Amino acid sequence: MTPILFPQYADAIRDLDLAAIDSAASLPERFLLAREGKFSVHYIPFEYVNPAARIVVVGIAPGFAQWKNAMREAQRRIKAGAGQDEVLRAARLAGAFSGAIRPNFIALLDAIGVQRWLGIEGCASLFDAHAHLVQISAILRHPVFVDGRNYSGTPGMAKLPFLREQVLRYFAQEAARLPDALYIPMGGSVAEGLDWLAREGVIRRDRILHGLPHPSGANAERVAYFLGRKERATLSSRTNARQIDASRATLLAQMASLTEG
Repeated sequence: MTPILFPQYADAIRDLDLAAIDSAASLPERFLLAREGKFSVHYIPFEYVNPAARIVVVGIAPGFAQWKNAMREAQRRIKAGAGQDEVLRAARLAGAFSGAIRPNFIALLDAIGVQRWLGIEGCASLFDAHAHLVQISAILRHPVFVDGRNYSGTPGMAKLPFLREQVLRYFAQEAARLPDALYIPMGGSVAEGLDWLAREGVIRRDRILHGLPHPSGANAERVAYFLGRKERATLSSRTNARQIDASRATLLAQMASLTEG
């Protein structure tokens, strides 16, 4: 089990001059965890794991903006005298699913029946009264930069030993603590990574919810069609209605099976 790294970085986080850090290239060397070729991995205080989580929302990796937001929140909590658990929890939740992405995400979960599986009235409460049921995560826990730019999933992480090792060292251990949770990949590259972990026996394949459209505003048309808010005849050529229909049917059947089980 990889130990919590936060105690090694707490003083450095407290003393950070965040105003002087304006890009990934200016991240202090103190936070470098690993480097190979054009890839670099930098520490972020995202080590909090919610042991009660039944839903794990899996992004690809924190980017530079998320690194800075998390460090700002961790720094604020440290200076206020908070304990390690409070600092780590607050840093991981800082800015999670803010803006337009949240209502889209809630509507998508409700549309396939996640609320029934959880035994709650609606998934909006996952960001309020039932926040303890959710783990906001990333398959690459710590920010990965490619020549100083946020890693976007290309090349695929399962194809690169360096990134596979990062997934196994951090996310796989997190997943081992949440064996009965549902895993929701945010994007195709994350879905491929979760499939690889299923083949490795880290998570159960039937616990991966494949096919939900990414809830970002940039994906508005696919989200609207999935939710029945837009007619097929009005879709642009960029939206594959047949694929979305198939994904919706598969997800509805998967959630019905899990709920009945």
